[in-house]
Amino acid sequence: MTKKNKTAIIRKEHFNAAHRLHNEHWSDEKNKQVFGKCNNPHFHGHNYDLEVRVVGFCDQDTGYVMDAKLLSDLIKEKVLNDFDHKNLNLEVDDFKTLNPTAENIARVIYERIRPHLDEELELKITLYETQRNVVEYPAR
Repeated sequence: MTKKNKTAIIRKEHFNAAHRLHNEHWSDEKNKQVFGKCNNPHFHGHNYDLEVRVVGFCDQDTGYVMDAKLLSDLIKEKVLNDFDHKNLNLEVDDFKTLNPTAENIARVIYERIRPHLDEELELKITLYETQRNVVEYPAR
């Protein structure tokens, strides 16, 4: 097996979480103006869909870019266990001082997974906050 072309393995997951978009350095009026309904002081929720894409060359012995079970376990341990059915602002340390926008959530997921992958593997996170609002990190 030659290493001509890279291959992507994509794991799809789902989690539900609540959040509030709010900048503590702004007035209530400015927060409402910028974030609208997403600034609800009682929070609001989303049914997030997540795609974790790992790109690399297939191993000559296994034929894998990465074992799908290992990827699934990694996502569960580093993301789903902490994010699913949680209030991101209140229950996830990453968002104690970071506004949990879809962009920031995608970046945090990347930062939680990246250290656990081989250096030669590429990682891309695609987060669907809604069917119409999608974020990719890193963007290319």
